[in-house]
Amino acid sequence: MIILVIGLIIIDIVSKLIVKKYLIVHKSIVIIKNFLNITYVKNTGAAWSIFDNNSLLVLIISGLVIGYIIYYLEKHKPSRKIEKIAYSFILAGALGNFINRLVYGYVIDFIDVKIFGYNYPIFNIADIFIVVGVIVLIIDTWRCNHDGVKSRR
Repeated sequence: MIILVIGLIIIDIVSKLIVKKYLIVHKSIVIIKNFLNITYVKNTGAAWSIFDNNSLLVLIISGLVIGYIIYYLEKHKPSRKIEKIAYSFILAGALGNFINRLVYGYVIDFIDVKIFGYNYPIFNIADIFIVVGVIVLIIDTWRCNHDGVKSRR
């Protein structure tokens, strides 16, 4: 699990370093017209820029969440591979953004998607990891409860 977490963090950090080095803040590179741009923004808040310009508060909350995830994993020790992978994605995403906040005071976001005319808030690879991990956990929990295999845990 730790190797997967480290690998995912490296992917996230390298992507952010490339954006920081080669792009100008608020400038976009069109990848797929009217759908996908790479736009470098400095997010000083959390998701959807809530708590914007409150980096210290977001850093503290993020640290507490990461601490709780690690505590939960140590206490409950997920045994199934799918759970380990899902938690690895969540932890790696949280740590990737936490490292950005710690080093820069903001998170580097750059994936800029427009879907059906809605310009979705700009995000990064760490955010994708978190969302994928949560979705996998929700589906897995639903399947376990629905199929009556909760006893496998």
